[in-house]
Amino acid sequence: MSGKSIFDKVWERHVITGNEGEPQLMYVDQHYIHEVTSPQAFDGLREAGRKVRRPDLTFGTFDHNVPTVNIYDIRDLISKAQMDALARNVEEFEIPHAPHGSKNQGIVHMVGPEMGLTQPGKFIVCGDSHTATHGAFGAIAFGIGTTEVEHVFATQTLWQVKPKKLLVRFTGKPKKGVYSKDYVLALIAKHGVALGVGYVVEYVGEAIEALTMEERMTICNMSIEFGSKMGIMNPDQTTFDYLADKEHKPKDFEAAVADWKNLVSDSDAVYDKVIEMDVSNLAPMVTWGTNPSMGVSVEETFPEIRDMNDERAYAYMDLKPGQNPKDIEIGYVFLGSCTNARLSDLIIAAKFVKGKKVADGVTAIVVPGSRPVKTAAEKLGLDKIFLEAGFEWRDPGCSMCLGMNPDKVPIGVHCASTSNRNFEDRQGVSSRTHLCSPAMAAAAAITGRFVDVRELEEVL
Repeated sequence: MSGKSIFDKVWERHVITGNEGEPQLMYVDQHYIHEVTSPQAFDGLREAGRKVRRPDLTFGTFDHNVPTVNIYDIRDLISKAQMDALARNVEEFEIPHAPHGSKNQGIVHMVGPEMGLTQPGKFIVCGDSHTATHGAFGAIAFGIGTTEVEHVFATQTLWQVKPKKLLVRFTGKPKKGVYSKDYVLALIAKHGVALGVGYVVEYVGEAIEALTMEERMTICNMSIEFGSKMGIMNPDQTTFDYLADKEHKPKDFEAAVADWKNLVSDSDAVYDKVIEMDVSNLAPMVTWGTNPSMGVSVEETFPEIRDMNDERAYAYMDLKPGQNPKDIEIGYVFLGSCTNARLSDLIIAAKFVKGKKVADGVTAIVVPGSRPVKTAAEKLGLDKIFLEAGFEWRDPGCSMCLGMNPDKVPIGVHCASTSNRNFEDRQGVSSRTHLCSPAMAAAAAITGRFVDVRELEEVL
């Protein structure tokens, strides 16, 4: 009899009824909400005369629509309506939340881990595709639609079909200047955006074990970008140490850790697909096209046109086959998003900025992903480093990741971005997004073009 993966173990703990291979009713431990996908769900509760079944297992924050310059100057009427609605709804239904502008407010996928609400073994959902981020803790975590949000509100359950299992093993040790963002961008570039469709992706290997929790979250965050709505990692001492001082850690923390240690994949666990990648051979990655698989290392040239998607992407991005990332003239730099706006990301970026100046013609902004990150960064003096270099230092929010707020890339401008998606119009109408690590984005701000950060003195 074969062993079980961590996913099997956590899944089995949450099945209320139903047979494997068919829809099963799953118990939800933690439900995160924000202002964009929750208003209709709350209205549905009112129309049906229902309450939120477990408000104590729900947590809300404001992120997508939040202005990052003057956080209370919300000029877009739809944005203001959504934020006002969330403020009313969390009060009416007595849901714990981080009020707009409060000490814990920030991007939902950063706030949960920072508060210790995200823990190993939990079944977590949110009306946002990048909920996969929380899988880095050994939790089942994924995004749901607004109708499902209402279902969770009313029942604290959700119907789901158990997915197949994909194991991704990262081996080796990266060169200096190569980061976890490069791991996942290289994975998607090699295997495509459909790699994970129908699978939960479990990440293992020595290269994963060597990562911090913040670096692990970056990888799980982008699971959705190659088709899987869930990414998961085995919890270990790094996980436990991260949670040890968090506000909402279990009261009997030692007992919780003892239980969490059982939530690891057995050595003889069976998977439907296995992929390996040696990170010692990786170079810094940059996307050239309009989905995350359209990426190359900084050493490579852009590929020949293979199909209509490539042809359209080249036209949209105003690039050509045979060019190199170093040929791209950068006009904007965005350091932010739930992928790379944590304290460690800003520390890395600041190394490449300190004592330098942003290139002429480049607009560079730093948007910490949460208020705690902003506060911690300012205590370290990172804000001064960025400001003295010519960056803008903003307040927390999703910001330029998706342009659902005042932060947008101008038409036709190329942006080096630490976010997760480079779709057409994602960061603004006709904006041209290039995904990369915080180090690559910071260096591009200084030079006005992409450079190989492995060659810079900051990584030596």
